[in-house]
Amino acid sequence: MTTDFDVVVIGGGPAGSTAAAYLAMAGLSVAVFESEMFPRAHVGESLVPATTPVLHETGAMAAVDAANFPKKYGASWTASYALRVPSNGFVGMGHRLTADVQFVERDQEGVDRDYTFHVDRGKFDLLLLKNAEEKGAKVFSGVRVLKVDFSDPEQVGLTCRLGSKEVGFSAKMVVDASGRGTTLGRQLKLKVSDPVFDQYALHTWFEDVDRAALASNPQETDFIFVHWLPVKDTWVWQIPITDTITSIGIVTQKKRFAQANADREKFFWDFVDTRPELAEMLRKAKRVRPFKAEGDYSYAMRQICGDRYVLIGDAARFVDPIFSSGVSVALNSARIACKDIIAAHKAGGDFSKKSFAPYEEKLRKAVGYWYEFITIFYRLNVLFTAFAKDPRYRIDVLRMLQGDVYDGDEPKALQAMREVVNAVESDPEHVWYPFLGTLRAPTAAPQF
Repeated sequence: MTTDFDVVVIGGGPAGSTAAAYLAMAGLSVAVFESEMFPRAHVGESLVPATTPVLHETGAMAAVDAANFPKKYGASWTASYALRVPSNGFVGMGHRLTADVQFVERDQEGVDRDYTFHVDRGKFDLLLLKNAEEKGAKVFSGVRVLKVDFSDPEQVGLTCRLGSKEVGFSAKMVVDASGRGTTLGRQLKLKVSDPVFDQYALHTWFEDVDRAALASNPQETDFIFVHWLPVKDTWVWQIPITDTITSIGIVTQKKRFAQANADREKFFWDFVDTRPELAEMLRKAKRVRPFKAEGDYSYAMRQICGDRYVLIGDAARFVDPIFSSGVSVALNSARIACKDIIAAHKAGGDFSKKSFAPYEEKLRKAVGYWYEFITIFYRLNVLFTAFAKDPRYRIDVLRMLQGDVYDGDEPKALQAMREVVNAVESDPEHVWYPFLGTLRAPTAAPQF
């Protein structure tokens, strides 16, 4: 049966454009339906090194290099100087909830540099979408997919809105890269709210932030910073966007925003003011974007593939962004899924669910590592600091922070972290018991 395309990709963000590039390079006919007109603003502005091999493979790295995005050599976590904690025997920890890592400390396969990038997502996403088009994908902007019809076992039908008209297309299969819009997740009722996280973010851009104000080392001013606030389960990101523009965002539990009656400016400064040195730094700068809210921060899907479809990126799973995992999951899920799609195409076009089993297994395992690492971080911040500073565990922690979780065995530090968390939770007299957060880490990452 003749179809309009071999594959239709819903969404032209990093996951969708990367998938389209891989598939077009393999000779498949590919269409990308993107509802918005790029460039458009988006969060998730800091990359991890695991994105580098994908950018090389899809041919996008030359354009990324040419864009002169700020280079990201590492990450730093800061806490109030008044917050002091016992080291509990961990080597090198000291007595404060601060830590920093540099990517140069660990080699990573396929990564040819000691840095990745902080990116203006409007520019970065447009760059990737243009790359997909250059590789042969057909890109349709301003086209919203309204419904996907799987009733015909030989093809997939898509009903799309183009302006005021509805238009139909057909394909052999669909890749859902619709981000937190979760087109198929909603249509097929696959989406499940996260049982642990109900986080909320409020973010903006500032001009002329003194990035050295909270840095412990002048060479780290262009790192991504995560500033802990003395409020349970709450932190602030600091991401360089240009030489003068810095992205600042607060992440906390959604219920706190509801209690604040949704006054965004008051909400922002009330939280920032809990760290006086952070507040001073930001009040000296100039806000250049309106505050923007991001909800629906953590969810999963009961299944991420089926007959003639796969879900990738945020359309498959969204995990709290504290370790900058979003774009890495987007690009690497596209990479892994496309291997199965291309293999199925070469084998005669069997796009049934079983063809995507390797993708599902690998992605669930990798995102499971991210998820558990993040939940442990929230449950016991001091434990993350201890492991990041202790030479016995530092390189293994760095592996996860690099996003190097898609191949190989489970990071060894995770098992040790589980054991420490369990010991602290079960002993109210434990020296770290007072530092437990309110978000309770599961004994294992959810399998849905």
